[in-house]
Amino acid sequence: MTVTLAEEIMLLSLDDGSGAAKEKQSAAWAVAGGLLLDLVLAGRVAVDGGRLRVADKTPTDVPLLDERLRLITEWAGRRRRAPKATEWLTKDCPRAVKATTESLQGRGLVRAEQHRVLGLFPVTRYSEADGSVERELRDRLRAVVLGGAEPDTRTAGLLALVHGAKLHRVAFPDVPRREIAPRLEEIAAGQWAAEDVRRAIRDMQAAMVAVMAATMVTVTS
Repeated sequence: MTVTLAEEIMLLSLDDGSGAAKEKQSAAWAVAGGLLLDLVLAGRVAVDGGRLRVADKTPTDVPLLDERLRLITEWAGRRRRAPKATEWLTKDCPRAVKATTESLQGRGLVRAEQHRVLGLFPVTRYSEADGSVERELRDRLRAVVLGGAEPDTRTAGLLALVHGAKLHRVAFPDVPRREIAPRLEEIAAGQWAAEDVRRAIRDMQAAMVAVMAATMVTVTS
């Protein structure tokens, strides 16, 4: 089963038993970034100098990505100049998480369960329904980061997003961050894709860091 980068990040962040999201805010930015990166890899969207541009409106035939492409096209079309990636990530972050978890549910990988916080406030959590995809994903990431295997383009992009959003504990819960950060930095900076794609990754990493920092300032002020 082929899943999107955003879905892979959600699978890593969701607790298999309780369905609660771990590193919730950081994972949300990475999910939004994953959707954008998949569109970049598909040649539908370009990110240059931190700004977004729709390069090809042709559908990808992946509903989750095609809805994002439609939204970006409509949103960017109302702007006088190419909008910043930070603006899109901030705008899309809450919707991206909801759309991605619903996509995972539709694929039968997670199941939606209703809970109440403090016995009063209803929340929906997504517990594991089929763990085969996540197991393959974690094995693949460990082979690259811990085993030294060469990553393909999508795996390298995923690890670059994980590193940029500081989701080390989510992706590698049993490994100290200091032991994997150098390898993740090496992958993020490596020659694993065309220069324009790697530049887009760097721009998106910078955008995620910027919006995450702004969010933290807002929360703590």
